[in-house]
Amino acid sequence: MEVVRYEAAGWGVGELVLDGSRLLYHELPAPRLEFTPNAPQGIPEIPVIRLARNSSRVGGNSVPELVLRLCDYFAGGPVSFEDVQLDLEWCTPFQRALVVAARSVPRGETVTYGELAALAGRPNAPRAAGSFCAHNRFGVVVPCHRVVASGGLGSYGSLGRAYKQRMLELEGADVAL
Repeated sequence: MEVVRYEAAGWGVGELVLDGSRLLYHELPAPRLEFTPNAPQGIPEIPVIRLARNSSRVGGNSVPELVLRLCDYFAGGPVSFEDVQLDLEWCTPFQRALVVAARSVPRGETVTYGELAALAGRPNAPRAAGSFCAHNRFGVVVPCHRVVASGGLGSYGSLGRAYKQRMLELEGADVAL
């Protein structure tokens, strides 16, 4: 297992947990404090990867390719994550169907929680779809930011509505919801 922290310019620091090429967890980039004076002693600091756009540092003991793709995404590039392998061993069959459904929503488009539930085969389960999105452990890779409430943008956890709106604008989605 490998933990990788990366900086996406203008967004902050994100974190990936990888098992080889399989993604176990992705925390979206957000502003972070560089120094925490009361941090527990003996816990190693995870270095933050800071890349220049179009960096060629990939492979070996260098930067995982997924980091480069994430940095390109947050810089506005038309990046796809559909081929990223995910750890779904914890999922129920319905949650797996929600993963597939969410990943099928094209960049620049949105669906409601009810539409996501219907795409996953359970049209009467919009709340379950919302709960799944609220606990999404794969950030941009399972694009729950593309799932909106029937009456507007909806929430986006601790990152907030403005973050969700910014991500949708980055993708060219109509955010006048």
